[in-house]
Amino acid sequence: MHDCDFITDQTESSRVTMSDAERYLFGDRSAVSDPLAQADWASKKLVWVPSEKLGFEAGSIKEEKGDECLVELSDSGKKIKVSKDDIQKMNPPKFNKVEDMAELTCLNEASVLHNLKDRYYSGLIYTYSGLFCVVINPYKNLPIYTEAIVEMYKGKKRHEMPPHIYAITDTAYRSMMQDREDQSILCTGESGAGKTENTKKVIQYLAHVASSSKTKKDPSSSSLSHGELERQLLQANPILEAFGNAKTVKNDNSSRFGKFIRINFDVNGYIVGANIETYLLEKSRAIRQAKEERTFHIFYYLMSGAGDKLRSELCLEDFSKYRFLSNGKVTIQGQQDRDLFTETMDAFGIMSIPEDEQTGLLKVVSAVLQLGNMSFKKERNSDQASMPDDTAAQKVCHLLGMSVTDFTRAILSPRIKVGRDYVQKAQTQEQAEFAVEALAKATYERMFRWLVARINRALDKTKRQGASFIGILDIAGFEIFELNSFEQLCINYTNEKLQQLFNHTMFILEQEEYQREGIEWSFIDFGLDLQPCIDLIERPAGPPGILALLDEECWFPKATDKTFVDKLVQEQGNHPKFQKPKKLKDDADFCVIHYAGKVDYKADEWLMKNMDPLNDNVTTLLNQSSDKFVCELWKDVDRIVGLDKVAGMADSAHGAFKTRKGMFRTVGQLYKEQLSNLMTTLRNTNPNFVRCIIPNHEKKAGKLEPHLVLEQLRCNGVLEGIRICRQGFPNRIVFQEFRQRYELLTPNAIPKGFMDGKQACVLMIKALELDSNLYRIGQSKVFFRAGVLAHLEEERDLKITDVIIKFQAWCRGHVARKAFAKRQQQLTAMRVIQRNCAAYLKLRNWQWWRLFTKVKPLLQVSRQEEEMQAKDEELEKVKDKQQQAEQQLKEYVEKHQQLSAEKQALQDQLQAEMELCTEAEEMRARLVARQQELEDILHDLEARVEEEEERVTHLQTEKKKMQQNITDLEQQLDEEEAARQKLQLEKVTLDAKLKKLEDSVMVLDDQNAKLGKDKKQLEERIAEFSSNLTEEEEKSKSLQKLKNKHEAMITDLEDRLRREEKSRQELEKNRRKLEGDSTELHDQIAELQAQIAELRAQLAKKEEELQAALARIEQESALKNAAQKSIRELEAQVAELQEDLDMEKAARAKADKQKRDLSEELEALKTELEDTLDSTAAQQELRAKRETEVTQLKKTLEEEAQSHEQLLAEVRQKHTQAFEELNEQLEQAKRNKASVEKAKQALESERSELKIELQSLTQSKNDSEHRRKKAEAQLQELQLKHAESERQKKEFSDKVAKMQVEMDSLSSALSEVESKSIKAAKDHSSVESQLQDAQGSLQEETRQKLALNTRLRQLEEEQNRLKEQLEEEEESKKSIEKQFSSAQAQLAELRKKMETEAQSLESSEEGKKKLQRELEALNQRLEEKTSAYDKLEKTKVRLQRELDDVLVGHDHLRQTTQELERKQKKFDQLLAEEKSVSARYAEERDRAEAEARERETKALALARELEAMTDQRNELDRANKLLKTEMEDLVSSKDDVGKSVHELERAKRALEQQVEEMKTQVEELEDELQLTEDAKLRLEVNLQALKAQFDRDLQGRDEQGEEKRKQLVKQVREMEAELEDEKKQRSQAVSVRKKLEMDLSDLGAQIELSNKARDEALRQLKKLQAQLKEQMRELDEARVSRDAMLNEAKENERKLKSLEAENVQLHEDLASADRAKKQIQQERDELQDELNSHNSKTSLLSEERRKLEARIAQLEEELDEEQSNIELLNDRAKKAMLQAEQSSTELAAERSNSQRLEGARSQLDRQNKELKAKLQELEGSVKSKYKSTITALEAKIIQLEEQLDNESKEKQQSVKVMRRTEKKLKEVLLQVEDERRNSDQYKDQMEKANTRMKLLKRQLEEAEEETQRANASRRKLQRELEDATEASSVMNREVTTLKSKLRRGADFSLNVRRGTGTRGGADSEEDMDVTSEASETPDGLANSGKVLLGQRTQRPERREK
Repeated sequence: MHDCDFITDQTESSRVTMSDAERYLFGDRSAVSDPLAQADWASKKLVWVPSEKLGFEAGSIKEEKGDECLVELSDSGKKIKVSKDDIQKMNPPKFNKVEDMAELTCLNEASVLHNLKDRYYSGLIYTYSGLFCVVINPYKNLPIYTEAIVEMYKGKKRHEMPPHIYAITDTAYRSMMQDREDQSILCTGESGAGKTENTKKVIQYLAHVASSSKTKKDPSSSSLSHGELERQLLQANPILEAFGNAKTVKNDNSSRFGKFIRINFDVNGYIVGANIETYLLEKSRAIRQAKEERTFHIFYYLMSGAGDKLRSELCLEDFSKYRFLSNGKVTIQGQQDRDLFTETMDAFGIMSIPEDEQTGLLKVVSAVLQLGNMSFKKERNSDQASMPDDTAAQKVCHLLGMSVTDFTRAILSPRIKVGRDYVQKAQTQEQAEFAVEALAKATYERMFRWLVARINRALDKTKRQGASFIGILDIAGFEIFELNSFEQLCINYTNEKLQQLFNHTMFILEQEEYQREGIEWSFIDFGLDLQPCIDLIERPAGPPGILALLDEECWFPKATDKTFVDKLVQEQGNHPKFQKPKKLKDDADFCVIHYAGKVDYKADEWLMKNMDPLNDNVTTLLNQSSDKFVCELWKDVDRIVGLDKVAGMADSAHGAFKTRKGMFRTVGQLYKEQLSNLMTTLRNTNPNFVRCIIPNHEKKAGKLEPHLVLEQLRCNGVLEGIRICRQGFPNRIVFQEFRQRYELLTPNAIPKGFMDGKQACVLMIKALELDSNLYRIGQSKVFFRAGVLAHLEEERDLKITDVIIKFQAWCRGHVARKAFAKRQQQLTAMRVIQRNCAAYLKLRNWQWWRLFTKVKPLLQVSRQEEEMQAKDEELEKVKDKQQQAEQQLKEYVEKHQQLSAEKQALQDQLQAEMELCTEAEEMRARLVARQQELEDILHDLEARVEEEEERVTHLQTEKKKMQQNITDLEQQLDEEEAARQKLQLEKVTLDAKLKKLEDSVMVLDDQNAKLGKDKKQLEERIAEFSSNLTEEEEKSKSLQKLKNKHEAMITDLEDRLRREEKSRQELEKNRRKLEGDSTELHDQIAELQAQIAELRAQLAKKEEELQAALARIEQESALKNAAQKSIRELEAQVAELQEDLDMEKAARAKADKQKRDLSEELEALKTELEDTLDSTAAQQELRAKRETEVTQLKKTLEEEAQSHEQLLAEVRQKHTQAFEELNEQLEQAKRNKASVEKAKQALESERSELKIELQSLTQSKNDSEHRRKKAEAQLQELQLKHAESERQKKEFSDKVAKMQVEMDSLSSALSEVESKSIKAAKDHSSVESQLQDAQGSLQEETRQKLALNTRLRQLEEEQNRLKEQLEEEEESKKSIEKQFSSAQAQLAELRKKMETEAQSLESSEEGKKKLQRELEALNQRLEEKTSAYDKLEKTKVRLQRELDDVLVGHDHLRQTTQELERKQKKFDQLLAEEKSVSARYAEERDRAEAEARERETKALALARELEAMTDQRNELDRANKLLKTEMEDLVSSKDDVGKSVHELERAKRALEQQVEEMKTQVEELEDELQLTEDAKLRLEVNLQALKAQFDRDLQGRDEQGEEKRKQLVKQVREMEAELEDEKKQRSQAVSVRKKLEMDLSDLGAQIELSNKARDEALRQLKKLQAQLKEQMRELDEARVSRDAMLNEAKENERKLKSLEAENVQLHEDLASADRAKKQIQQERDELQDELNSHNSKTSLLSEERRKLEARIAQLEEELDEEQSNIELLNDRAKKAMLQAEQSSTELAAERSNSQRLEGARSQLDRQNKELKAKLQELEGSVKSKYKSTITALEAKIIQLEEQLDNESKEKQQSVKVMRRTEKKLKEVLLQVEDERRNSDQYKDQMEKANTRMKLLKRQLEEAEEETQRANASRRKLQRELEDATEASSVMNREVTTLKSKLRRGADFSLNVRRGTGTRGGADSEEDMDVTSEASETPDGLANSGKVLLGQRTQRPERREK
């Protein structure tokens, strides 16, 4: 185990406890490596299924059908159908009871619950979940909090030890010491989950670890004794538990408040102080408790533990006599209240709280109990409360040091401020009881706050500087009850903020981890998920949150919880985290969706809880108490909320609120500030989260309710943290572990040899083919998404099962094969035995066999010689063996000698090594000494470093202070700027008010003098009648309120009249504008008609052009057909020419053949001529024959030449004809092309014209779009105006609701009706303005584009609907007038009744009741009117929808224009393509023409060559003729043959040469002819291709032209249709305009009639109001006369009571003076004792002071300059604040003056009619007076602006000073960094020294290992020697035995024979034929006999071998 090092020095008992502790810490994880569980998990596909009882049950999936699965439960075996969404994956058994749930591969609710359940049932209550430490309450004491376990966790890392609160605390402490960063531990959870106990354990651990008493021995180091501070820190908890904890249903010691304990540490890590902050004390528990619950413990401690003296002093009684103890005496099992009282009193002593403060505390506790015993009763004749028994009040006053009479008067009839005067108001029984309970709660809360402050003062006694701190937050967790109140909202708000902090810290840690590992991940700040809910609660404005709205409602006097809820729903109704209650009769008022779930809140008494009102009369008495302790508790009386704030009395309540706003703050504001401060401190710390969980509500150990735990996991944010984990890569594995565990899945992925872990993991993951989104590879780990490792585990299990199955199969096969071989051997052996047995049975009765058996022993005598020879041979063998043994002996002796020599050498080495060891030990001792010296140096350096760090921390704290000062200054400047802005705003508002009040104030100056006397008289009367009965006063005040309201309504109506007159004037102006617009519209229509006529003329022109173009196209098509015909004819001629050419080629081939034959014959003739030159007459005959043949040949040649020439002439003629035809065709094509180009140019011109028209159309379209945008903007403005009108309607509806509550008479109802009619008139004016705007937009659209006239129709419909609205409003007006007439009749009847029944008050009250009934009827009518108003709103919504339809139509128009643009673009593209095609055709035509020209030139050249050839041929013919003549000459000269042989030979040679030349020329001509024919063919082919292309192009152009023509025709038709539509729309617009003008005139007439009717109604109203005022005056006079007598009697009674009270007060003052004297004497004695103790302590403190002053002096010099600068800045800021305060006071004075003037105006409005004439005369004078005041105010504003400029300059200077200070701070920080570098260098040196030490240690260890090896080898050699000696001794013995046997001789020979006989029998292997072998030799018989005896055993053995 891990703990063995810590347990060695403990006793047996401590060992036993540690073993128990190990069981509760480490647990048993043997089931983790259970292969059966792993196989079961892999084979069954185990999953979690939701269960009602167990939360989740384990089951295996059997089938999957769509979205459902059939699951078999593993426990019960039942089969259930479950949807796939409800199934959750199960983790492999490897993860069972895992210590950190973040390591789970399947992070889901079921796995988390299962892990917690397993650990809890195993006794493991602590479990990590990422940053969380989850604690489940064990409900029993566990042995895991002893000092041994504290030592066990001390200094260990978190992953080294099992989960524990000590591990969390130690990591916080270590990180605070290492990182110098403040830490915090946040413990949250439900009541009873163990938060307080865990905070105790944290404090206990820190007090043990960071105690200064263990290490510090200097008594002068602190003012406290050893460990006193730690004791005080531990003893503060019992005091807080006594006063703040109570017994609840869930928990016997439930802390009913939240606390934040801040423990301060110095640089060395010792505790130097602490501070405690408390939150949300449940003070209502002090006055009432639920069943089986107790109030705070201190009440029970005091009742059961106080002595007699203390009981009498505190006036204590029995439990049952106190009303505030609802359940009487309730005890707690295993807890004695008396002992705990003594413990708390001892803790008071340890905390050094003096006895007088202790008694003061206990007096307050007793007084709180006594306040509950005060009882009140209702008087008979009135609702006023009275106190029949004042014993409890006397006790309270005795305990709290107050006067009884004053106290009772303050409770029963407190003085309340009404306006400027104070009035005594009698309280009812309920009000008095509420005031007493509120007083009890407030006193207890103030006492608890004082106690916490006193504990903080005691814990901060030390003078040491706190470098850092650890904060422990113990606060209630998230609470969701059936109905939640204000306290639950505050707690849940806190938990939202804490969860946001957790999410943010988790986000930061994850980000650091991923950045450290170099992983790319899109970071999500999950803290932002909770921001909407937090904004819903805390946002101050825009829209305001719940707390802001609650504070706002607290300022209104008549606000209730219902108005607060209504306002909240109105402001936050659309918030995503806010929901309204679904049912009407639902108990909840609203719902908030928190991160833990949906919470229903009931807003009962939220305003009272937020204001926390108190009786300010009683609080002033407590402030003036004779008891110092009580006086100190109630020193801040000015901050409380008085009764006048809550009651909302009279009309002065608003003024009181406004003047004293900011004097106090609400509970919500205070808690919000506390929480914001707490969150800022927590954000500046490194948080550690502890989540406490309650397992069951029965407080049973070992029981866990799954649903309860799951709910708490949600509320505590554990599941939220797991959700955040799932977003990233929660499972992380080190490379080595991943490779070691999962290399089985990728056997061939990693090559052999060494490979880096990261590369191996990359190869493995590639082989596994995982999705790249499921993993990331870092620098040292592999990160996986949730569920990936479970999949890999499944794959691994399947692989392992396959491998094991294969291994098992191989093993089973091997075993089976072995068994089979054994069976086979057994079978063969059985067969041999059977065969031998059969042979024996055959031979048994044979006589020869018997004889053989008898003779065989006798045969050995004859074999003696052979046996001797055999023995000699054996002797020789034995001798050889002996020689070998002797040689071995010699070798062993030699080895022994060698080993002994080696042993000696080893001993020498050992001695040398021992000497070396001694030297090494000496060296080690020297090194240890050196190490100690270095450690001393290191300690000195560390001390220096610590001192420097202290300096640095001090500087940092000063820097923080400076930064705080700077931030404070910046905040002050910001506040001043805000104040300046407020002043500017207030200036604007004041200007507006001044302008409004100019008219009223002019009247007031003259009236003040006249009405001063009346006012004084009225004030005297009011003073006289102020003591009348409360009910009559309230009635009179309500009547006065009604009167003031009526007068205000009259003024409002007059203002509205003026406004309506202005609106009428504006309507007339608008009408004139409309008339001018109509004239403009007429002009525009005329212009448009002229444009339409022009467009028609253009269309006619375009149609004519289109017809001309169509005629041209038809002509071109005719030409095209003619060209096609000519092309066909030419093609036929070309075919005929080709046939002629073929014929000529055939004839030419024949001529070639004949030429060849002739040439052959000529050559034969030449040879013959050469042979027969000297022949005879026969030769001459032959010569003659030859000559004839030659002539024939010549003839034939001439004929052929002629025929060839004829053929050539014919070919030339045909060729020229074809050429001419082609030229004609080309010319026709050119002509066609020219005509086509002309048509194309015409079309292009048309296209350009169309383009221009399109551009003009697009421009007009753009203009229309521009106008449309303008119209849309105007529409948006109309919509904005409409929204403003809706907002005004909403405001007006709110006003109407308030007026309904406040209405008490007929006149108010009538005024509301009038206000509605006025509003309708306003709506009418707004509608008219909208109509005007719509008409303007229509006019603009008609100017710009006629296509948008469709909107006119829709606007017409809107106007018709508006007309209908106006008609409905007129009908409502008529109905109101009818109601008004009926009301007038009712008023006349009421007047008659008032005249008849004015004598008695009862009759007037009955009349009032009737009036109220009639008011209710009128209210019902008003509701009907409101329903009508709702209908109007619905019509407005309908109009809005129709406007949306208009916008949709407009969008359709826009789409059509876009489609037209697309068509235009397509048309342009087609034109561009046509241009490109025509250009391509022109290029091809040019190429063809160039080729034709080239070919013509070639043909001409060929013709010239032919002519040359013909010339040559003619010359040849001439030469031929000459030759013929020569031949004839030769014939004639036969006689001269011999003479002329030589000449003939020469002539022959010349002829041959000529013939050869002719041949060559003919061949060349033939080649040229072939070339010309080929060229001709090519030309013909090219011509055909060109013709085909030309035909295709013409066809394509014709088709394109037809398509274009069709498109143009379509466009023209569409344009015509649009023109017709526009004409229709224009005519409709004209008719609409006429209708609108008629409607406007009708509306003007209707408005005039309505104004007249309204004026008449106002006159009648004024008359009725005057009559009502007269009647009210008569009533007042009657009441005054009746109440005069009553006042006099009451005044006499008051005088008597006041005299009695003064007498009693004098007696009480005497008693209090005596008490004060005694107290002063006691204090004097205590002060003397304290002075003596302080004198002793000052001597100790002086030394510390000197040391500290030396350090402080250095720092003070550096800070003096900065402080001086800061003081200057502070002075300037204070000046600015004073100036701002002065300006604010001036503004407040001006406000009060304005309010006073408004009040006077409301009183003096009666005489408005008389003073209207005077007002007009005095306007000039008053304006001149107020101009001077305005100039004065402007001068003040200019002064304020100058002051602001000065302040801004000062701010710039302060910024400069700040920069200087920052530079200085940077220099200081650089020095600190240099010092840190030096310290780092020293640390490096120390590390080098440590490495040297480690090297030496390693060398020592290696030397020791070598010595051990040498010893081991020596021992081996010794063993080998001993074995050799034993072997030699054995051999010697054997030699001696052999020698003795040799000496014996004969005996030895006999033994040898026997051995040979037996050996011969053994050598025989098998005997199948025994008889034959026996017959052959006697040895065979002997052998057969031996076989029968030994065969049974030997053969199986041999077979086995």
